[in-house]
Amino acid sequence: MSWDLTRRRWMRSLNNKYIFDRIPLLFAIVVLIEMSILARLTARFNQAYNERPVLTMMVTNAVLGGVADTVAQSITAVRERAVRKYPPGRGPNARDDPVAYEIHELDRKNPLNEQDLIPESRDLPPPFDFERLTRFMAYGFCMAPLQFKWFGFLERCFPITKTSAYLPALKRVAFDQLIFAPFGLGCFFTAMTLAEGGGKRGVYDKMRDMYVPTLKANYILWPAVQIINFRLMPVQFQLPFVSTVGIAWTAYLSLTNAAEDVQQTTAARPAPGSPNIRLA
Repeated sequence: MSWDLTRRRWMRSLNNKYIFDRIPLLFAIVVLIEMSILARLTARFNQAYNERPVLTMMVTNAVLGGVADTVAQSITAVRERAVRKYPPGRGPNARDDPVAYEIHELDRKNPLNEQDLIPESRDLPPPFDFERLTRFMAYGFCMAPLQFKWFGFLERCFPITKTSAYLPALKRVAFDQLIFAPFGLGCFFTAMTLAEGGGKRGVYDKMRDMYVPTLKANYILWPAVQIINFRLMPVQFQLPFVSTVGIAWTAYLSLTNAAEDVQQTTAARPAPGSPNIRLA
């Protein structure tokens, strides 16, 4: 009990401090820890891959997934800080705070206003969601063996040689984007919804609202990335390369997944002055 109280006080103290009056200190510490782990993995990657290739991919994927979610949480935290800095009815603009304005535009899909803030905690940043971080790291850890096998399958089916390189790479991209990309997005939204405590209805709602828009965004980014990946990267670096580029993509997925949860919560919240009716 004493340790739990000490831990809460320590976390609250960290949560009260900002870097440049914008980035919560706790978020920055988590990023630094993740980057130090990633640097250690990078230094020993070849040796670890030769000894245990699948496990190495799993750990690397988990760490990169954690970095991506931390970036997403930091984006939201900076935006919430910007909301707290301005009185109701006056949003951030480029003249007042250009960085806050850009974050506000980037995270527009996550609706947040003064009414959503608890009055007693308006001076505090949002707490870092370690459970959400754990979900993303676990997802990356568990998906790595399947991705590893998939890249190996593509390499065997469409070998790249000195005389034939571009066409096999295009075939790999086509198979990857037409088969694995839709499957992977379905796995992501299903796994995240179930891990958050949602049931079949929650999975259905998430897939109905977010699957098609996210798949369209996938086709804007990933074909070009995968052409570079399959054409230039050795097989042992293909998954790490995808996961590294995927930091931005996973941050987008994290924001998208969180935005849908916020929208559902807002829709379920009764309007002020209305009776609280629970639907059967």
